[in-house]
Amino acid sequence: MIRSGDHQHIEPVSRQRLSPQQVAQTILSGFDRHYALFRYGAQRAKSLFESGDWRAIQQLSRERIEYYDTRVRECTATLNRALKGSEASPEGSGAETELTQAQQAFWQAAKTAYIGLLAGHRQPECAETFFNSVSCRILHRDYYNNDFMFVRPAVATEYLDSRLPSYRVYYPATEGIQESLIRMMADFGLAAPFADLPSDIRALTRKAIAQLRAQLPREGGSRIAPDCQIHVLNSLFFRNKGAYVVGRLINQGAIHPFAIALLRRPSGHIELDALLYTVDDLSTLFSFTRAYFLVDMETPSAYVHFLNTLLPRKPKAEIYTTIGLQKQGKTLFYRDFLHHLAHSRDAFDLAPGIRGLVMSVFTLPSYPYVFKLIRDRISKPDMDRATVKRKYQMVKKHDRVGRMADTWEYSQVALPRNRFSPQLLEELRREVPSLLDETPDTIILRHVYIERRMTPLNIYLNRASDHALEAAVRQYGDAIRELAAANIFPGDMLYKNFGVTRLGRVVFYDYDEIQRMTEMTFRRIPPAPNEEAELAAEPWYPVGPNDVFPEEFAHFLLGDNRVREAFLKHHACLLDAEWWQACREQVIRGRIEDIFPYDASRRLGRHSNTSQSSTYNH
Repeated sequence: MIRSGDHQHIEPVSRQRLSPQQVAQTILSGFDRHYALFRYGAQRAKSLFESGDWRAIQQLSRERIEYYDTRVRECTATLNRALKGSEASPEGSGAETELTQAQQAFWQAAKTAYIGLLAGHRQPECAETFFNSVSCRILHRDYYNNDFMFVRPAVATEYLDSRLPSYRVYYPATEGIQESLIRMMADFGLAAPFADLPSDIRALTRKAIAQLRAQLPREGGSRIAPDCQIHVLNSLFFRNKGAYVVGRLINQGAIHPFAIALLRRPSGHIELDALLYTVDDLSTLFSFTRAYFLVDMETPSAYVHFLNTLLPRKPKAEIYTTIGLQKQGKTLFYRDFLHHLAHSRDAFDLAPGIRGLVMSVFTLPSYPYVFKLIRDRISKPDMDRATVKRKYQMVKKHDRVGRMADTWEYSQVALPRNRFSPQLLEELRREVPSLLDETPDTIILRHVYIERRMTPLNIYLNRASDHALEAAVRQYGDAIRELAAANIFPGDMLYKNFGVTRLGRVVFYDYDEIQRMTEMTFRRIPPAPNEEAELAAEPWYPVGPNDVFPEEFAHFLLGDNRVREAFLKHHACLLDAEWWQACREQVIRGRIEDIFPYDASRRLGRHSNTSQSSTYNH
């Protein structure tokens, strides 16, 4: 089963015997408090963007990840105190026993009462997940029962919308495209002034005409049909230094997705920076390798449905996650996964590639994700399970700058035993016995990370043409540069620890050795005092625990001549300690580097020649 991070107050529950209705109301009050805080965070992001307080936005993003679990713990503690000693509490039931009939009836009634409370609720699907999270903590795994939980949604969210419709509509055929765009931008009510909105709109219109309008069918000699509409979500999407208008142009039934990137300049003025207009553009913007957006939504399902029309290939689980509702994303992912298991026959098997020293990794070939378990015995000094979990949590909260894969963390995942290959079962029993429970029909994973599957870079490079190899090596170096700028030193930079996405982007996914740049010391190797010292097995110079000698990277990264040529062409500076020292100094000074989630060609005319390497960190 799934285990799913302050405004409204949970009313104290009487210590007298609770009714199922009171339990249901307490849980819903806990969720409402969580979601009010969630929305308040997005509303704060707007004012922080207007004032250019980038550090505060990043801090808000990190803190918001904890909101859900904090509210679940609060609600669970409230109910545990109130239920203690009552017939509804599972206390005193042995691990080998089931809940009494009275207990089962109580929790079934609580679920039924909860469904009744969700009539007219604007976030019912998220509230159902919250109920699951709280009930699982109270009942524990021995007493999980699908009758007590929302295995499938009980309240439909199709056509559910906010009191104020979730998106606005503009009619460029009637009022003109520039007039529509100016009104669209004004309707967001940004407090900071635009530098030159009419000029920006003209540049945006030129870009739109060149890239969007040319694709539209002509009608009576006009590229814009009389019924052409622009739909734009009501809330801006905030992340790091950027804000985005997200919408779609509809013309004769065809949907053309778009996003408009806004920047807030040091002068305090706002400019329109770029127009993203393809599905791949938006897939990159909403990638699983970037921090979650801060977006104010009264009805999240309406936003998810809208975004799904722009990104039809992206699962709704990933869309919920990228807009900050990662627990709902986990719920949907697990439902999708169970559905896939029921409609497939292939077996779980060891993932291809070089076996890691820290993780045991397996996959289901028909499903685009991998499953990662921390080994019981880790063949690395000063490395244990707790350390690895801290590293993964660090990545979850950190700005991933488009270069680190997000992961879903699950516990107590039950999978059909007959779907495991013999080789995989042998590996799991040998390497992760403490994380394994076996029954005649199931394999239960006590703790697992699930991550989007990518082609390991070492495998990709072995198969790549010269042109593809150079592009991948350039992406690899860009990934290291951008991680360093975001205060992440990857540690183990072997190609096997990087993957290539569907869009050809190189992403880091092995986190057990990452450290902050500010913790590292980058040094040149001093000259050897004599030939004997140079040939000795031990270094002739002292080496501290966090010392790094970048010139050594060439020995284990550049053995292949093709790779060496491409690397030295684009990233020779990564072998220079001075480059790393300068980057570390920038991080210490508090500089937030500029890394765009879009190609330079998407920028408007005045920025189109700007190098992609000097980009805003969105």
